[in-house]
Amino acid sequence: WDPLGLAAKADEATLKRYREAEITHGRVAMLATVGFLVGEKVEGSSFLWDASIKGPAIDHFFQVPHEFWSFLVVVIGAIEIRRAQTAFVPPEE
Repeated sequence: WDPLGLAAKADEATLKRYREAEITHGRVAMLATVGFLVGEKVEGSSFLWDASIKGPAIDHFFQVPHEFWSFLVVVIGAIEIRRAQTAFVPPEE
């Protein structure tokens, strides 16, 4: 389904990459939405960081220790590098 014709010039391999990227981005967006809603629900009652995260979920980001974000960036980066190395192999291989 391509009402704007954005894929008209793309070959089959490029379309497969586009589809994979769309699915990946959709999954990340859904997880982010769930995380935001859960953050609102468990405010102050979480077992993480001694329940010191307070206030609306939009402010929780800045209250989480910097070490956690560094760890998360490294882990997600490693996963994405591995995925990029294995997933973007030409279809004929």
